[in-house]
Amino acid sequence: MINSNPTITNITVGALATNCWLYSLVQDAGPSAQESWEPYQGKLCALFDPGADARVIAARLERLSLYPRYILLTHGHFDHVAGLPELVSYYRETYGLRPEIGIHQGDAASLGPEAHQVHRDSFMAAVGNAAYVDDLWEPLPPPNRLLSEGDIIGPFKVIHLPGHSPGSAGFYNETAQALFSGDTLFNGGIGRTDLPGGDWNTLAASLKRLFTMDKNIKVYPGHGPATTLGDEQSLY
Repeated sequence: MINSNPTITNITVGALATNCWLYSLVQDAGPSAQESWEPYQGKLCALFDPGADARVIAARLERLSLYPRYILLTHGHFDHVAGLPELVSYYRETYGLRPEIGIHQGDAASLGPEAHQVHRDSFMAAVGNAAYVDDLWEPLPPPNRLLSEGDIIGPFKVIHLPGHSPGSAGFYNETAQALFSGDTLFNGGIGRTDLPGGDWNTLAASLKRLFTMDKNIKVYPGHGPATTLGDEQSLY
């Protein structure tokens, strides 16, 4: 069964202070669990947005005795995915484990063979050059799961929230009343829409949808402190 009272841990990573969230699981969910995960039952977690500092993330997981069964990406921007190659390699080479990598299909090109140019284009639009991407670049692995609205992965339901990017998504656990919102919604702010694929009207519709949900839902954003839907709705 899935823990209804998970431990949620934040690691702030990278130059852009991205939140990498760890969400503890009692045991894996779903029939597709690989046998290699069996020894780690009770020590599994979902890991959101490893945007940088893979060694820091791995060290925190080691201290917490947690292993990333799922690596879930709220969207494909570089500051949310750049730590993925080293983290995946570490768990494969050290433990023989292959976390399931999930991203919404709208941001699929942010991983895999097309990814370098996608991220260069994004940084060119944001700051006028792609030096940050080029300096840190490691080939990004393709996802194991391309996600769509309503999909279930682990204990989470996928909520498609485009606007910040075409494939921005929230990951919602109804039992725990926890929503990982990425860069769609922050504590006191919302995501930018001036990067490739961003659109203000689309983001506004995604926010309107979120604000129809339970106001008590705790929101764990891509940057900054946690909040609730009710607290943010009062600002808009």
